Amino acid sequence: MSLAVLRSRALAGMSAPPVTVEVHLANGLPAFTIVGLPEAEVKEAKDRVRAALQNARFEFPARRITVNLAPADLPKDSGRFDLPIALGILAASEQMPADRLDDHEYAGELSLSGQLLPIRGALAMTCAMQREQQQDGHRRSFILPAANADEAALLPEAQILPATSLLDVCTHFSTRDPAARLQRHQPQPVGKRAAYPDFSDIKGQLQARRAMEVAAAGQHSLLLVGPPGAGKSMLATRFPGILPPMTQDEALESAAVQSLSGSFDIARWRQRPYRAPHHTASAVALVGGGSSPRPGEISLAHHGVLFLDEIAEYPRSVLDVLRQPMESGHIVISRAARQAQFPARFQLIARLPCHYKKTFRLND
Repeated sequence: MSLAVLRSRALAGMSAPPVTVEVHLANGLPAFTIVGLPEAEVKEAKDRVRAALQNARFEFPARRITVNLAPADLPKDSGRFDLPIALGILAASEQMPADRLDDHEYAGELSLSGQLLPIRGALAMTCAMQREQQQDGHRRSFILPAANADEAALLPEAQILPATSLLDVCTHFSTRDPAARLQRHQPQPVGKRAAYPDFSDIKGQLQARRAMEVAAAGQHSLLLVGPPGAGKSMLATRFPGILPPMTQDEALESAAVQSLSGSFDIARWRQRPYRAPHHTASAVALVGGGSSPRPGEISLAHHGVLFLDEIAEYPRSVLDVLRQPMESGHIVISRAARQAQFPARFQLIARLPCHYKKTFRLND
């Protein structure tokens, strides 16, 4: 067999479109070519995969290797395609059975020793896989690095098979012993009560506390004005603790956004995010962007709180970009080659020293 076909996923905003990884071995001078609009991280997979296969005691075929990542017009980034590329080479060179490859999807970055490194966007990819399986009815398992297993297993219906190395995955397909195969990951118990700074730490400030409670009940934005040391920042940091508990859907949406940036922590599951960017942050840092669009601070604060300290120090152009997301609850980032949409439903809290009270207006 000189052709192997595996399934993986790319990331395009909050969506994770399917990607078919085709590996073909042909006669001719030894070469390793990756096509299908790969970015620099994917092109560098050639060296990572070669070293990982050799250090795992596999034979790297001295043939013409062509890897096609379809569809060809979808940009591919990051190292998540290392694992399917390596497995495709082993299957195409008949060093590993290929009869059960279509029963799984694969994602994982390989180290030079063959260990699987964590990737970003594991939860977003798992959500996309679940939605497609509900439509076509074909259930597949997802083979991921062990470091991403807890995150991906937040979807109870998903069948997650964690692996620590390339050898573990190859053993899963080669052995007949069920005990030696990859086992479905069981979600770790997560505390149902999120840990926030205690709102009862605030002594006095009855009017400010009442305003915070009204804002929390009605999902209003807040502007805190007062002299230094009055407790404005303390009030803001304790505001998420008086918000209603997150629902399952809200928690999944928030966790999926954080997964895209690689900042998700299972210990903060069901905890409303609190983001406090510095006043030197740019407009792109707030709304997101880049050649491969990433979520910004407003999306990372989805279903949580965005705290802008010293709001008068922010440039007007930066504050202007908040208007449309605050109205619509999402942000659409358009670039020359692609478009990405991220959720951005947050509560804004701003702090302003009292000496700005007569000279600063939010609508300026």
